[in-house]
Amino acid sequence: MRKWARLRLAIPVFLRTRDENNKDLLEFATAINISAGGALVATRHSLPKSTPISLEIPSAPIGPMHGLASFHRVIRAKAVWVSHLDDYHLMGLKFARPLNTDAAIASPKQMRKASTEV
Repeated sequence: MRKWARLRLAIPVFLRTRDENNKDLLEFATAINISAGGALVATRHSLPKSTPISLEIPSAPIGPMHGLASFHRVIRAKAVWVSHLDDYHLMGLKFARPLNTDAAIASPKQMRKASTEV
């Protein structure tokens, strides 16, 4: 049984790492599913297991809003398994730290207040 439930969402991500020649690699990839502990990502580049990776979820710039916790767009991870397919590769990633699932929770009152301040 998994420690965290997986959300089956196609989320665009920027994947940053270094290739086998220690050259910076930036790829626009897709997270096929995501949980608090990791993600399944489809990429065009093949990377070995244990490769340190940084995922960045692109989003519109949003200033601070009262009642809502700040969020991080960059997530550190490492590849724990890789599967090679015809045109792309699937990588199972484990996050360096589990995502905090409680920080984003705001009460309905806080949400109403934040929406009126925008």
